Amino acid sequence: MSDSPKKRLATTSLAGCFGCHMSLLDIDERILALIEQVEFDRSPINDIKKITRRCDVGLIEGGCCNEENVHTLQEFRRKCDVLVAVGQCAIMGGLPVMRNAIMHSDDPLKECLYEAYIDSPYIQNDNHQIPNDPALPLILDRVYSCSEVVKIDYQIPGCPPSGDMLWQTLTSLIEGRPENLPLELIKYD
Repeated sequence: MSDSPKKRLATTSLAGCFGCHMSLLDIDERILALIEQVEFDRSPINDIKKITRRCDVGLIEGGCCNEENVHTLQEFRRKCDVLVAVGQCAIMGGLPVMRNAIMHSDDPLKECLYEAYIDSPYIQNDNHQIPNDPALPLILDRVYSCSEVVKIDYQIPGCPPSGDMLWQTLTSLIEGRPENLPLELIKYD
């Protein structure tokens, strides 16, 4: 192990499925080499809920559907030197962004909530109430990609990106060189 201090890495999932974090685990035994080079800060990998100090790299999975997502993303931007949008949900909104296209009324959020909790034929909601507990984060008017909310330094495409792509990107960023992903890692044909 090197005498230089370990880089700090933080990860989070916003409005995503955790598939990108599963891809991080798909680096297999290379995760041991990664742990030699980085110290995980906030991450579901170590169950730390808040960023404890400045991080070198932040990985963001998922887009922004509610105010909590926005707050978390803004915190990562403030506390991470390099911010990486990981996967299609972070880059383009992914499946959650589909709700943006189906809104046709003057109040698209209300339309979405009514469809989800009252009007759907598959809902059993005898009270016909939309959840409004103060503990629930407020839903945004639409789904936003990460780059619509904060400056993103790098994007790793895929749904989810491969473990190899995450490994190559992380090792490049840890070593302080910009990432140039080879075509064979990012083509999908």
